[in-house]
Amino acid sequence: MSKHAPTPLEELRKNQKPIRNVNIEHNEHLSFFDHVAMFITEHIGTMGFFFIIFIWTFGWLCWNIFAPIEYRFDPYPAFVLWLFISNMIQIFLMPLIMVGQNLQGRHAEARAEADFEVNTKAEFEIETVLEHLENQNDLILEILGKIEK
Repeated sequence: MSKHAPTPLEELRKNQKPIRNVNIEHNEHLSFFDHVAMFITEHIGTMGFFFIIFIWTFGWLCWNIFAPIEYRFDPYPAFVLWLFISNMIQIFLMPLIMVGQNLQGRHAEARAEADFEVNTKAEFEIETVLEHLENQNDLILEILGKIEK
């Protein structure tokens, strides 16, 4: 039995690796706190969160301007308590959003790398198919040439 050099098609089948799902890989490597940061990052940047903050602020300011004086708890015009609470929210959310954005950036880089792998694999497969078709064309032309003789 003689050994022959592998054809490009055989080489393609031998070297074919399964396509990896980077979304699953990314989620498997996230810790509990990473999941929390991702959840907060994804939900803070929504119109729903904006409306919650807007309504809370509008309600707070209206109450402390127009409610009877004995029921006001944050005096107009300073709104010291409102400023303190809103600053605390910002101070806590800013680093969490940055952590979430870093995680999203790593995920985007992993997806880009996986896309590159798939594109490289597809390019090699297309070249193999084209080479196979070219060999078939040569074979068909050779057969047609023999038939014409």
